[in-house]
Amino acid sequence: MQLDHATTEQLRQWEAELSSQYEAFRASGLTLDLTRGKPSAEQLDLSNALDGILGGDYAAGEVDTRNYGGLEGIAEARALFASVLDAQPEEVLAAGNSSLTLMHQTALLDLHFGAGSAAGDWPGWAAEARASGGRIKFLAPVPGYDRHFGICEHLGIELLPVPLTDQGPDMDAVEAAVQADPLIKGIWCVPRFSNPTGIVYSADTVARLARLARLAGDHFRVFYDNAYAVHAFSEDAPELASLLDCCRREDTLDSVYLFGSTSKITLAGAGVAFMAASPANLTRLRRHMGFAQIGPDKVNQLRHVRFLRDLDGIHAHMARHAELLRPRFELVLDKLRQNLAGLGEWTEPKGGYFVSFDTRPGLAATVVRMAAEAGVALTPAGATWPHGHDPEDRNIRIAPTVPTLAEIDQAMEVFVTCVKLASVRQALQG
Repeated sequence: MQLDHATTEQLRQWEAELSSQYEAFRASGLTLDLTRGKPSAEQLDLSNALDGILGGDYAAGEVDTRNYGGLEGIAEARALFASVLDAQPEEVLAAGNSSLTLMHQTALLDLHFGAGSAAGDWPGWAAEARASGGRIKFLAPVPGYDRHFGICEHLGIELLPVPLTDQGPDMDAVEAAVQADPLIKGIWCVPRFSNPTGIVYSADTVARLARLARLAGDHFRVFYDNAYAVHAFSEDAPELASLLDCCRREDTLDSVYLFGSTSKITLAGAGVAFMAASPANLTRLRRHMGFAQIGPDKVNQLRHVRFLRDLDGIHAHMARHAELLRPRFELVLDKLRQNLAGLGEWTEPKGGYFVSFDTRPGLAATVVRMAAEAGVALTPAGATWPHGHDPEDRNIRIAPTVPTLAEIDQAMEVFVTCVKLASVRQALQG
């Protein structure tokens, strides 16, 4: 369907045909969901052996995991998840089930308490903002992850969009921004199979992120959410360069926080979250976290160690996930390739949980609304931008992990029809 060279008569004929198809979908009573990137029940079943794996043995070395204490997590869990983040065990903190909680706690600490970094004590970002009469800001690569943006919105941190390219954040724009404004104190990153585009940051981008603190000044932080570190479903998926190795070379280890979790490895609601940071940053984090808890769920950490064993065990487990995910993504991409060339642009990820689709300008909200009326739920248009506002109204995130293949096939037929119909109607109006 080539809209740019179509006659008005052709457009009207297509509009009539597509309207008929769309009304048939509306009348069919579909209830399909392509919204959030959750594991399917089949994926969750892969980790059922966690239940009862300890067999009454709760000892992690000399630690009784049933008891209080150990804010940094058990040594075995720190070592296991250090291998995921390409960190040293002493640089890792293992926590409860939510990496989002760790991100929120860390941002809150830096905002209101600061203090205790190797760069010297400071009263927190908020005090810096008050002293200068300004407002703390974070850079937000777009399209990006709505829950990252939500943390900043909740804490009153202003978000400044920067483009996300196929190499990662536009580092020319990032570097120019932090040099121009000392109140830009952070940047959000999903470096491997980025949410929602699925791109993997290039080695050059990772190296420039490691050097960023030299341009941004004291107390700048890279919030590096490596949520999909081991979530490849294609054998030729690109690897990710080590940010921590780059930071060690640049002597900027204090400027980064790395986050991860087993949420999409084992059980989404009962996994283990973890983070890596410099020893100085971990020391102050533990000190402040001690006011909110006595220790994490070490029993759950131990059962994950027994189940996953080591990095090879994690990769073997994720290979089973890949067998379930690969055909779902192939089906989505086949539908897009066969039907929407010229009517949109999309990413073709080799891992992660999403496909990012861009409509023609001004149509994303219309397509999402039309799909909902036909029984297919999509992530709200604009969700991948700060404050839910996509200035070109183009981006739609597709999450095909939960539905069955048959359901994805139905949902994508509806999606394709909605994109075509909205595009034809726009062309008729233009």
